[in-house]
Amino acid sequence: MRLRYAADIKTLLWLALAAVNLVVMWTVPSLRTWLLPLACYFALCAGLVAHNHNHSPTFKSRRANDLLNHVATLFYGFAAFNWIPTHNLNHHKFSNGKGDATITWRHSNKHNALVAFTYPFVSAVMQAPLIDAYVKSAKAHKPQRFRSIVVQLVICWGLPIALSFVDWRATVFTLWIPRFASLYVIMYFNYGQHVHCDPYSKWNHSRSFTSPLLNFLLFNNGLHAAHHMKPGAHWSTLPALHAEIAPNIDPALNESSFLVWMTKQYLLAPFLPRLGTRQIGRAPMDAPEKVVSVEEMASAA
Repeated sequence: MRLRYAADIKTLLWLALAAVNLVVMWTVPSLRTWLLPLACYFALCAGLVAHNHNHSPTFKSRRANDLLNHVATLFYGFAAFNWIPTHNLNHHKFSNGKGDATITWRHSNKHNALVAFTYPFVSAVMQAPLIDAYVKSAKAHKPQRFRSIVVQLVICWGLPIALSFVDWRATVFTLWIPRFASLYVIMYFNYGQHVHCDPYSKWNHSRSFTSPLLNFLLFNNGLHAAHHMKPGAHWSTLPALHAEIAPNIDPALNESSFLVWMTKQYLLAPFLPRLGTRQIGRAPMDAPEKVVSVEEMASAA
């Protein structure tokens, strides 16, 4: 199982640590409450690993890549293949513009706590038809891929349900709570990376969070503008890519701290509106006659 990038030693280490944490929580009930935040963090990382892996495969071997998707699915709480129809094939094509199932402006382009914190639930519902169509297409035309999908679905739902009959308390702490937290945070993070951005701009289509600590913890997933411009780029190359494009991006879309940004949006902006986000460039519902994807714009540069 040869890695394509040496940086993915970290990927394998994080998944191994997630497994160790799960075993300790399962076997030592007194530590479950203390280790729950760590379990939530590793579940979040498993989702990000699945995201990164489905853009830039970790191994040279297809079988090894399938295995990693299966492992990530266990901790993430959403079958890893779901990234392909909802994210790779849809979100990256439309980048929060018309046609994107994960748009931040479905019911309102306002940015406040109510819109932001209900967004993950709305987004999950709107992604479901894409997933259903993808599974049906794989079943009809790509039997090998469909078999992999079935395995992931069994791991995602069948295994934790079965474990719940063995020890429901342990399963709630080790899998169900961390999985919900992971899914919610990933979808909210997507909201923060796109709300009030210009999906039709070459540079201002995404908000990036540049904190070195955040990006170390989250496999550089804060560097969203660089990721959208080169979706197939390995996560370890994003800091260099971001450094190249950062001078072209509106300064309001290069945030240093995610936590400071959240504090400004939801605690301070209701009293000091100037601290809240503002629409940068063209509003997403105001699409030009001809829409060119961010990736196409980057390729033409």
